Amino acid sequence: METRRYSEMTAFELNSEIGSLKEKARKAEQMGMVNEFAVLDRKISMAKSYLLDPASFQAGEEYEIDGAPGEVFKIVYMNGIFAWGYRLETPDTEEALPISVLVK
Repeated sequence: METRRYSEMTAFELNSEIGSLKEKARKAEQMGMVNEFAVLDRKISMAKSYLLDPASFQAGEEYEIDGAPGEVFKIVYMNGIFAWGYRLETPDTEEALPISVLVK
């Protein structure tokens, strides 16, 4: 089976991949495979990011982080589908988040 990068996939292919990953993640969660679930959940976030327009995320803007209630992320700069910046709670710690986890 040929492996393709998410950046090379069409929206239809990405949505199919997301559906497949969600099913695998559901099974991993049911079987108590915490690490496997975390990896699949990250892959889902990455694939979803390629369905979004990075240009709609701007430096200086603040977003809530999906899955981290109450935490706010401030974008310093964009690099592809990643927003680089920091959580307001930890301004000295720079990190990159896939744009699919940022909620306006």
